[in-house]
Amino acid sequence: MTAADAAVPSAAVPSAAAPSETRPAEARPTDPLLLLPLRQRILEKDLGVRALHLHRRGHEDIAHRVVEDTVENVYSVSKTVTALAIGIAVHEGLLDPEDRLVDHLPAPDGGYGDGVDAVRIRHLLTMTSGSPVLGFLDEEREHPDLTALILGTALTAAPGERWEYSNGSIFLLSRLIAERSGQTMRDWLMPRLFEPLGILNPQWHTTRDGHTWGATGLHLRSGQLARIGRLLLDGGEHEGTPLVPADWIATMHAERTWVPTGDPEPESARYGYGVWNCTPEGEWRADGAYGQFLLVMPAQQAVLTITSHLEGRGGVEILRAVHEELLPLL
Repeated sequence: MTAADAAVPSAAVPSAAAPSETRPAEARPTDPLLLLPLRQRILEKDLGVRALHLHRRGHEDIAHRVVEDTVENVYSVSKTVTALAIGIAVHEGLLDPEDRLVDHLPAPDGGYGDGVDAVRIRHLLTMTSGSPVLGFLDEEREHPDLTALILGTALTAAPGERWEYSNGSIFLLSRLIAERSGQTMRDWLMPRLFEPLGILNPQWHTTRDGHTWGATGLHLRSGQLARIGRLLLDGGEHEGTPLVPADWIATMHAERTWVPTGDPEPESARYGYGVWNCTPEGEWRADGAYGQFLLVMPAQQAVLTITSHLEGRGGVEILRAVHEELLPLL
């Protein structure tokens, strides 16, 4: 935020504390001022936000950048993009959420680990596979064949029994697409998702053996990420062209899809197909480390894209700022 931004008094717009339905229409902020209370909160609380991009149906988009719009790692927002890839693969007949891993990925030397034959694609999407190989340890991330490591390791819980945050499960979704298509997931997605969105050369981290990580490591500019956010809001369509089936987008955050995580933080209590449930009714999100968000707000016909670098604190502080400072104004 610039010094000029900070100099604008909070009285320049109505307080965001009052719900919009109690504020006369003529008293609501105009579009250029809509983000101001949130920007002030970000500055006051030092929330590390680098860019905001608000899209609302029937309005001009509003963007505010604190730094240059450089390519950034969107971290676990990558998981949401991988879930979109699975939806496209299902539509093309390559996969089905009820397929088992062992239906598509061959056994490693030594065979499948105990219980792996019961893991289905939907367990990977919701991170309830029961595999202890989560993909966070150095020896896992740097393994020469992470696929074989996961498939050959016995489960520690029955599939669907327990949620556990897992890069390993999402990585296997990428591997499934590669196995069925003969391409890395990133390359397979180029004509199906990235190029239609005008994202012409996205970089995505790979494992040592060359497979798209899937769970993290996708690098995008904030404006590019905002196009994916709009795709989520618009049920998989981009400028009238369906890229992801609308029923798949709906399933990603359907009531029947959510699984309890056991997290006491209300914003992190339920996980779907690569997305999180939010506390405001109907709102859901893609969520990456250090404060990368796509907040889909169907009731407001809006999606807010946020890129940040917030260290030492949870991104939930940014979410609360949005819910308290912006949401009542929409």
